[in-house]
Amino acid sequence: MDALLERVNLSSARKQRVGGFSGGMRQRLGIAQALIGEPELIIVDEPTAGLDPEERVRFHNLLSETASESAVVILSTHIVSDVSNLCGNMAIIRQGAILSSCTPRQAIDQLKESVWEATVPREKVAAMKSQHQVISSQMYDGQARLRVISKRERPSEEFIPATPVLEDYYFDLVNQR
Repeated sequence: MDALLERVNLSSARKQRVGGFSGGMRQRLGIAQALIGEPELIIVDEPTAGLDPEERVRFHNLLSETASESAVVILSTHIVSDVSNLCGNMAIIRQGAILSSCTPRQAIDQLKESVWEATVPREKVAAMKSQHQVISSQMYDGQARLRVISKRERPSEEFIPATPVLEDYYFDLVNQR
């Protein structure tokens, strides 16, 4: 048990009541419980939700270490950066159907030279959405940062090439359905 507490960085809290644990400590305690008996399969659901950045890094390291040893770790999450950082293989599932199954790198590679970005005034967003395949839109200081997919050519003069990320693949995939 001591080795397990050390592995999840909870040795110093061994006599502390669980009720006083932070969210990250509770997550690590859950992993310690899951590791009792050295299982071959561990399923985690939204493991980093609510964790501060330091706890997220610690938890990523713990899951990566666990997966590289002997256990298969199945991660269910909507946090795309968790998938990028933790998964060798991934499946995107929607309403019980597998839409895609590949590595994160393969997914990103499918969008090479197809993702474009532009920052436009808020008033132009609707027109841009009607003219282009917009996969994401984020507002900053009254401006919209649009990311679009165009597999053949530059969508219009406002757009510059963007490096694809896993989130682009996800949005492109689910927007096609």
